Amino acid sequence: MEDEDCPDLVPIDAGGEGETESSRSRKIPVTIITGYLGSALEKYLAVSQGGELYEEWLELRNGCLCCSVKDSGVKAIENLMQRRGKFDYILLETTGLADPGAVASMFWVDSELGSDIYLDGIVAVVDAKHGLQHLTEEKPEGLVNEASRQVALADLIIINKTDLVSEEELNKVRTRVRSINGLGKILETQRSRVDLCNVLDLHAFDSLSGISLQKKLEHLKTAHAHLDKGIITVTFEVLGSIKEENLNLFIQDLLWEKNMKDKTGHTMDVIRLKGLVSIQGKSHQVIVQGVHELYDLEETAVPWEEGEKRTNRLVLIGRNLDKEIIKEVFIATVMI
Repeated sequence: MEDEDCPDLVPIDAGGEGETESSRSRKIPVTIITGYLGSALEKYLAVSQGGELYEEWLELRNGCLCCSVKDSGVKAIENLMQRRGKFDYILLETTGLADPGAVASMFWVDSELGSDIYLDGIVAVVDAKHGLQHLTEEKPEGLVNEASRQVALADLIIINKTDLVSEEELNKVRTRVRSINGLGKILETQRSRVDLCNVLDLHAFDSLSGISLQKKLEHLKTAHAHLDKGIITVTFEVLGSIKEENLNLFIQDLLWEKNMKDKTGHTMDVIRLKGLVSIQGKSHQVIVQGVHELYDLEETAVPWEEGEKRTNRLVLIGRNLDKEIIKEVFIATVMI
């Protein structure tokens, strides 16, 4: 998409008070909504402005947000940021086949936007009536089912149109979603009616998520794939404190070098990584976040209590994942 194809933001009503110091310094959250939403060619960024709405229209060709978004999508957000204080949230709806990981990484680590916005979370919508068909659709060797990838990356999964299926059919969708993503929260809705407090302010990509993540990780169990090629969730824990540089080596070997293989020789493909670890010299738990090849470490507000057993708990979502092999490599790499 050419530069001139990205229009300037035009507010419906530019009224309101001037920009304050607090509004200039406050970061704006971005939530990515993905799934089979019956979307059209044009998508918009809709923001609240004193109860009104104003929009920035973007043409996302081929249903994909990728390289061209660096030229157009980022510029659209930058245009929005020129009007900070006049809106308080950005919702970005991708088209049906878009990879939310590529979109998320743009907002998560982009240096041009990092001081102005933060990625709050990824929401995936699953159609209860046709979702199972989408989630089990087989793709050629080496390719990942798009619907499964969206669920794998999501922090919140909304199973919609539950009134159109039987309880048995709905349970099959639930089971499939949970087998793919054992960590994300699941909401069931009709006509997409959901309380916004369950969708916004998830803080899924910052240290605040470490508080709720601790409880989730204590009860999370490794899922078993229904299909050998399916995306699954695996989790493991190892006692002790580790060196940060050793942890970086483990993650980079897993996400960047892709040296880890399962027992059949297939390369492990990690789509989402999350966990809480104990780093030597740090008094608080450290949250580990990863999306595709990108990852980040951030100290949380959760302290290690005196006498508490320090534990490293990791959750990996992806294909060809072998829990025992990953755990063995983790211990060999970081526990030295």
